[in-house]
Amino acid sequence: MLKRTFCTSIAALLLTGAAYAQDQSIIVQSTTSTANSGLYDYLLPMFEQESGIQVNVVAVGTGQSINNAENCDGDLLLVHARPAEEAFVEAGYGTERTDLMYNDFVIVGPSEDPAGVSGMSDAQDALSQIAGSGATFASRGDDSGTHKKEMSLWAGADADPTSGSGNWYRETGSGMGATLNAGIGMGAYVMTDRATWISFGNKQDYEILVEGDEDLFNQYGVIPVSPEHCPSVNIDGAQAFADWLLSAEGQEAIGAYEVEGQQLFFPNAPKS
Repeated sequence: MLKRTFCTSIAALLLTGAAYAQDQSIIVQSTTSTANSGLYDYLLPMFEQESGIQVNVVAVGTGQSINNAENCDGDLLLVHARPAEEAFVEAGYGTERTDLMYNDFVIVGPSEDPAGVSGMSDAQDALSQIAGSGATFASRGDDSGTHKKEMSLWAGADADPTSGSGNWYRETGSGMGATLNAGIGMGAYVMTDRATWISFGNKQDYEILVEGDEDLFNQYGVIPVSPEHCPSVNIDGAQAFADWLLSAEGQEAIGAYEVEGQQLFFPNAPKS
């Protein structure tokens, strides 16, 4: 009897310890730009020290992040494709979407600029000119937030780049860093978020050629995964991280992050 009671007590302690460990960690399904830029390396130690909650980041394209969260493979979503984010919440997968921060997209290309788009500030006109010139364009082609934005710009330009797939239009099916590497290797134009470009280490002779269009605005949102859809979600931990990111402290930390003297993200959470 004593041995059975002792074993039962040990088992209870182990289960309690496992539950406690789970409560002290969360999984964030995230866009790649926030990871590639080094933002999480900068922010997470602050939050983890203050809260005791460990944050594990899965950095993939926005489309894959949303799919993962829908499958209950995460506690919090941090991505940048607002229509898809709002649909995620409306379908009951997330509790609430909140603006977190923003930056912008840019089109980069080789210094020789074969399509002659350097200095243009209308992204749709620049894409039309690239397509018309037959110059190579490398696309992520992966349903990421960047890819979604790119395709909306092509649609606005009344052009279907996929008709040139495998010819002048190359779809990498990869993340932003890998697409930039591939694009530079083939002398192609690439649309990228500015934070990834600033942090990117293999620029060679490439430079920003098209920027400043309001259509290149890049908004990020944060969404806790709904416990009604995913009963196993760590909603307390997810909400704690979301609240910290949206707080004055978190917003100040986001705004203070720089690479090579340049601010990468601009906080714009609603004022409480």
